[in-house]
Amino acid sequence: MATIYDVAALAGVSPATVSRVLNGRPVSPANERLVIDAAQTLNYTPNRVARTLRRQLSEVVALVIPDIENPFFTSLARGVADTAQQAGYSVVLCNTDGDVAKEESFLDIALSENMAGVVVAPAASSSVVQPLLERGRAVVAVDRPIPGADIDSVVIDNVGAGRLATRALWEAGFRDIACITGPAGIVTAVDRGRGWEQLLEELSPAPPGPHRLVHADFRVGGGRARMTELLELENRPDAVVAGNNLVGVGALQVLNERGLTPAEFGIAVIGDLPFSAHPEDGVPVVHLPTRTMGTTAGALLLERIDGHQGPGRRIVIPGELLAASPGRAAGR
Repeated sequence: MATIYDVAALAGVSPATVSRVLNGRPVSPANERLVIDAAQTLNYTPNRVARTLRRQLSEVVALVIPDIENPFFTSLARGVADTAQQAGYSVVLCNTDGDVAKEESFLDIALSENMAGVVVAPAASSSVVQPLLERGRAVVAVDRPIPGADIDSVVIDNVGAGRLATRALWEAGFRDIACITGPAGIVTAVDRGRGWEQLLEELSPAPPGPHRLVHADFRVGGGRARMTELLELENRPDAVVAGNNLVGVGALQVLNERGLTPAEFGIAVIGDLPFSAHPEDGVPVVHLPTRTMGTTAGALLLERIDGHQGPGRRIVIPGELLAASPGRAAGR
């Protein structure tokens, strides 16, 4: 089924121009003819129910995220905003601070203010999106899926990211590798820990030692606290996978304070480091394409607003290892 983006590409105009033509708003006669011809060529017909509903809604969408201070979500927000604005929609940014009650309040506001749709990164393992869906609003989950909700979702391959970070340390010669992941109730944290565990089970003749998988909040303080605990173990590990960028910053700060370099105590970070206590040289980083996540989520949302029907789609985007550790002698 053709979408508004297919029409825009064939006509050589922006999705916003197509949207204006379809909704009877003024554009130049030349562009109007290009859009009409392209729509006819592609046999594109907007869903009538969706079009009627859209005319009753504001040209505003909400982006609900748990931590605007984390560059991960800042980049994601830019992707959503760029895509929405190209189609003529404004974006209201809602920061929940990981608080489920705040998230529910923002979703209620999106409904009461007749916003056309919502992109939400849930604060917990679920989110109260059903009232929006029952009123015909478009909802897309990003970064974290919403179990039980038949909606589109855009997520990172978090198991794969955990595997990439762990393999980088293993190939550098580290063998007793711990993992500081996020809260046990957040699926991204669980999956990154699962990737760490999977790879060690495949490569190591022995299971990970005790206290090797630890949970923290996804913030600098969480990384600092858990890194300190690992270093104070009587039989401490020789390397650690940091479950997100801010955990990585906190762990690096502690290593620097203890006078340990990444060559002496290995560390790999899932997510791009916004700043660091060490130079990034020697620290494997699994790049997470957050802006691509945002643009993809924004495109799915606009397609739903434009009338796309069908079951929820799940888009999984892989991470990419950007840097390799300087290495340790294998077999240590």
